[in-house]
Amino acid sequence: MIALHNYLILSAVIFSIGVIGVLIRRNLIVVLMSIELMLNAVNLTFIAFSRYLGSTDGQVIVFFVMAVAAAEAVIGLAIIISVYRHRQSLDPQEMQLLKW
Repeated sequence: MIALHNYLILSAVIFSIGVIGVLIRRNLIVVLMSIELMLNAVNLTFIAFSRYLGSTDGQVIVFFVMAVAAAEAVIGLAIIISVYRHRQSLDPQEMQLLKW
């Protein structure tokens, strides 16, 4: 049986990779994938604590987080496609040109 702290360490590593991806990468698709990594790390933490405490509350929360993540991915990709068609670039630095 895997201990709780092993799940938490794995979750922290995955979350850190997601944060680094958001801060360093310049491609919007990679930034969205990094946000998904962070959400999955949080889901892993919820599931680990849910299993450790013997409750199903964490699993219910994960279900809602996954629904929000799916909606975020769909809306984010639609925005990215729209911006790419208009600007021909996915560089987040160029997105500031959309401001007045």
